[in-house]
Amino acid sequence: MNPISFGLVGCGRISARHIEALNAHAGAARITDVCDIDPAALEAAAERTGARPHTTLSDLLRNGSCDAVILCTPSGLHPWQAIECAEAGKHVVTEKPMATRWQDGLAMVKACDRAQVKLFVVKQNRKNATLQLLKRAIAEGRFGRIYMVNVNVFWTRPQAYYDSADWRGTWEVDGGAFMNQASHYVDLLDWLIGPVASVHAMTATLERDIQVEDTGVLSIRWRSGALGSMNVTMLTYPQNLEGSITVLGAKGSVRVGGVAVNQIEHWQFADERDYDSQIADASYATESVYGFGHGAYYDNVIRTLRGEAEAETDGREGLKSLELLIATYLSARDGRTISLPLEY
Repeated sequence: MNPISFGLVGCGRISARHIEALNAHAGAARITDVCDIDPAALEAAAERTGARPHTTLSDLLRNGSCDAVILCTPSGLHPWQAIECAEAGKHVVTEKPMATRWQDGLAMVKACDRAQVKLFVVKQNRKNATLQLLKRAIAEGRFGRIYMVNVNVFWTRPQAYYDSADWRGTWEVDGGAFMNQASHYVDLLDWLIGPVASVHAMTATLERDIQVEDTGVLSIRWRSGALGSMNVTMLTYPQNLEGSITVLGAKGSVRVGGVAVNQIEHWQFADERDYDSQIADASYATESVYGFGHGAYYDNVIRTLRGEAEAETDGREGLKSLELLIATYLSARDGRTISLPLEY
């Protein structure tokens, strides 16, 4: 079977993870086209991948040879780029968040449905070995009734980070601490625990000179009755400190922590299972908040495009975390509890 060919749009910091992941699938996948408006970034990506360079998405779609397009561009650009790709008959793999507006996310899903192409939303943290074990324990009912869940994202982004590009820290293109940096952790609220009934949020811009929030807190009620909270800041001194989730239930307590949910720090249940012995091996050292899940994520993308699997994080799955994000911002803006689902 011929390898699936990918075009990479946006050759900035996260693109390296995608290149590494696809290189790990050599023979099954290849990068045939790269695109960026920054000449230096484009040249570096083309040299690294051997792919054909393009300065615009339109040129890539017109003259490239890819089956699918990967969007590693600023979040607010994803909707129109995804729609343009779909209309050109290309499958779409978009980085998180899929959009910064609810209606834009819906438009992406509808456009890909119309064109009969696949839409994938990158959720590589789900593939972390630590979270895979937690997901299994929840799915098997080992917690009994889940009472409380807490998520912390205590990272740092200096002013220089936001000043590095004029789109960073803007409402229109980037989004704030919840929408951008903590997006993968918002995804855990639904993926791990289940459908959310309501949220109440407060956000603030305490230090950085940006349009969006650098700090926020979120109270959550799940449809199961469980309560929880999420605490996010990009002002941690002097470096990234913690990315964690704690789950407390009638028959189990687990905390997955480290700088990016990379360490199982507490694992205790009323019963025992054979995979409990894997806890120590699941934890791993990392200096990156991205984790190492992109390779496993692309395994599903490739097999789906070959017709061998179903997409684990398609557009509709991506809408779940986008819905939570939009509800968070609506709550913070209006000072009220927002019930879910949102109006379509």
